[in-house]
Amino acid sequence: MEAVLPDLQAVILCEDVRAELNGQHSIIGVIEVIPAPALPIGFFKLCLWTRWCGGMGSFNQRSVIQSSDDEGPIAEVSISFQLKEMDSQATNVHFFGGLQFQKYGTYHVEIYLEEELRMRFPLSVVRVPMPPSGIGS
Repeated sequence: MEAVLPDLQAVILCEDVRAELNGQHSIIGVIEVIPAPALPIGFFKLCLWTRWCGGMGSFNQRSVIQSSDDEGPIAEVSISFQLKEMDSQATNVHFFGGLQFQKYGTYHVEIYLEEELRMRFPLSVVRVPMPPSGIGS
C-alpha cells in the first residue's frame, strides 16, 4: 500500500511536556518569545509538541531551530513514527537539551516531514531590562 502524507495538525513550543497516567499530555510553559536581560541565555530543555493526522504509512519528522543569522541550525532532532490508518494520529515530542541562544534576534523553528518543510515559524529572543537588584532575593 502506498503511503499518504499526513497533515501537520498542531505545533507548540514549550518548556515541558508531561505524559499523564491517562495517556494525555500536559503542556507546560508555552513559549511565544524568549525575554533575555543578558546573553547567552540557556535552556536545560525546550520541547516541541507536534500532532500529525490524515495520513498513512511510516514517516520521519525532523525539527530544527535555525540561528538568528540563518547560518545553520543551533539544534536539530529527528523521530520516526507510523500512522496505521487514515483516521490515526501521531503525537511527537522533541526535546532540545542544553540549548543556548547566543544573540538577540529572530530564530526560526522548522518542521520537516520526509525532508519536506511543512512549517516554519519565528522565535524571537528579545532584550529586556535587568530586574532591579534586591528584588526576588
